[in-house]
Amino acid sequence: MRTDGSRRSKNIEDIRGRSPAAGGGGGRRGGGMKLGLGGMLIALAASYFLGIDPRVVMGLVEAGSQATGSATAPAASTAATPGTPKDADGDFVAAVLGDTEDTWGEIFRASGSTYEQPRLVLFTREVVSGCGPASSGAGPFYCPADRKIYIDLAFYRELETEFKAPGDFAKAYVLAHEVGHHVQTITGTSQKIRAAQSRARDAEKNMLQVMMELQADCYAGLWAHHANRSRQILESGDIEEALGAASAVGDDTIQKRMQGHVVPESFTHGSAQQRMAWFKRGLESGSVQSCDTFNSRS
Repeated sequence: MRTDGSRRSKNIEDIRGRSPAAGGGGGRRGGGMKLGLGGMLIALAASYFLGIDPRVVMGLVEAGSQATGSATAPAASTAATPGTPKDADGDFVAAVLGDTEDTWGEIFRASGSTYEQPRLVLFTREVVSGCGPASSGAGPFYCPADRKIYIDLAFYRELETEFKAPGDFAKAYVLAHEVGHHVQTITGTSQKIRAAQSRARDAEKNMLQVMMELQADCYAGLWAHHANRSRQILESGDIEEALGAASAVGDDTIQKRMQGHVVPESFTHGSAQQRMAWFKRGLESGSVQSCDTFNSRS
């Protein structure tokens, strides 16, 4: 991925290496999604009403359980003045975030509205978001309560080593997906879907959740389309890297790794094939309308 022509975002709060606890010592890494069946069901149910990724809620539950009897559990995030990180990893995410800001700013202006830019919080191991405390085991997530994206950059190493999805554009896809959730929030899509989920049965709730996630994948592809047209960001192999990441985080792929079998009715993000297909749809069309997962037969 070419980032030379990308503006670096200044909307980054870098609290890496700082303790998330007031007076604490850094806490422990959660490990991620090591919940019993009861805890997972609670997490899934809560996510519908909190408006965030169910896997994030799992991270919140886990972090909350650590807080019991743990003096180093997070109590409040250390404040950081927004800016642009100077290290190579921080510079890369600043370039991607800045590019999404420019791209979505242009898309919103074309429709006569203004894009509200999100903040990105870089943290280590644990963080306190507007949605509550979370461990890095929850993975990157977007919190609609404070309209911020949270990433422990160690996830990018896991994406390459554990998920077998290497490449800089795989990393860019992950961030662009979370920005997609921000777009859903500021356009009112998230609120409408959460209201529909509150009235729906479990199967329909899951289906709506999957549609939300697939639309965020499509928005990630849409960003790549416009950014490449304006700034020629794509290099050979980049699309394959993004598709590899989309496949690696498909519900069926993750379920096979974790439990050895697939349970489609429990999907919350979509299958590997669905995630790749919707990213490609946004990439090829460049149209917001083409990302209407809620009214698409496919």
